[in-house]
Formats: sequence, C-alpha cells, structure tokens
Amino acid sequence: MISIHIPENKKVYFASDQHLGAPTQEASFPREQKFVNWLNQIKDDAEAIFLLGDLFDFWFEYKTVVPKGFVRVLGKLAEIRDSGIPIYFFVGNHDLWMHDYFEKELNIPVYHSPQKFILNNKTLLIGHGDGLGPHDKGYKRMKKVFTFPLFKWMFKWLHPDLGVRLGQYMSVKNKLISGDEDAKFLGEENEWLVQYCKRKLETAHYDYFVFGHRHLPLHIQLQEDSKYINLGDWIQYYTYGSFEKDKLTLKKY
Repeated sequence: MISIHIPENKKVYFASDQHLGAPTQEASFPREQKFVNWLNQIKDDAEAIFLLGDLFDFWFEYKTVVPKGFVRVLGKLAEIRDSGIPIYFFVGNHDLWMHDYFEKELNIPVYHSPQKFILNNKTLLIGHGDGLGPHDKGYKRMKKVFTFPLFKWMFKWLHPDLGVRLGQYMSVKNKLISGDEDAKFLGEENEWLVQYCKRKLETAHYDYFVFGHRHLPLHIQLQEDSKYINLGDWIQYYTYGSFEKDKLTLKKY
C-alpha cells in the first residue's frame, strides 16, 4: 500500500481509456495530441498521476520490440517522470500484455490488479476494472486464455509485423476480446463494477473506488462515506479525475 501526502497547492490526477491507435494510428493522432496537451497542463500542479489502463488499443512487448508509434505520449510521460512526479500505470484489457518496458524505460510502476492507495486521509481502491464483479463472463474466459503463459509464448514467436497487425485487428473488431460495451448506464443493480465495490465494502472501508474500462463517466454514492468513480474515456468524453485536499471530482478537458 502506498500513501501519498498532497500539499495544499497540489493535486493527484487520474485518466483512463485513451485507446491510442484505434481505429488507426492516423485517426487517433488528434486524440494523442489532446492527451499530451492535458499532460502538459497538469504537470505544473500534479503531485502524482494515475493512468488506469487501455492507454493503447493494443500493446505487446516482445523481448526487444514494442509497437511502433506513440512517441509523443511516451516522451511526455518520460519528461514528467524525470521531473520527479510519480506516475502509476494499471494494465487494461487492451494493454494486458504489458511487461516491464514502462518500468525499465520510464521508471513507471505497472500494476496488473487493483491496488489500495492512501491519498491524504482517504483510502482508495484503484484499478482498470476489467473482469471484476459477478458478470463479464465472456471476457473473463478470454482473459484467462490471453494471459496463459503458453499462449503468450506462442504469440511472441509471430513476427512483430504480423503479431501487432493481428492484435490491432482483433482489438478493434472483436468486442468480446476487447471487453468493451456500449457506454450506457445500466442501473446500479446491473453495473457489475458497482456490485464489485459493494462486495468489497463488506470486508473493508474505501472512501473511493476508482476505475476505468466502462467508457462512461460515473459518480455513484455507495454509502454515506464511500463513492464509486468511473473515469470515462478519451474517445468521446475526455474526462479525468482530480483529487484535491480530500475530495475526488470528475472533470472534462
């Protein structure tokens, strides 16, 4: 568990689901520029930055090769991290094959499951959100296949030109693999991340649950002193989370 003290004039920022590279790198380039502009804007008062997955629409790390492109966003993250601002990255369902490139090249820790953080006096559970809760069974089965060591070993033997192209095609075309759904609020009883949060509250207290994956900005009161925040995306909404003093709010860029 990591505890972060936020000075009076600083904030902690959260963003998720940029899906850079979708449906093509050319088409996503304006979104990459917009996200880099946002990073430029927040770096002056950021105490820390949390990226909650699906930064890329597809990502696979070969031993000596990573997917081509995304130089601007990777360079900006490197610049911010080198300035001393901590960045925490949570793997999403589109970049679940991330290994240690961010850690070695950018000094950014990578998490593959939800983690507990303390911001000032508030307790947060933070993660991407895929495969959690009582539903999403099709994706859960698919994720077991994709993360199975033998499958990853077999995929890495594909030439990167073929492997990355195949991965990008599957990521864009197949919603079962991507785990994406139409971004419509289903009601608290049908939002599986809400159900997941409520179950977690049965055994421990969290002031905030912060997730992405749903591509829908959500702010739901679970209990009097506990809230679920979904960060939305950088495809349609361009929303992000801002934690200042002891409060987390959703904002639009």
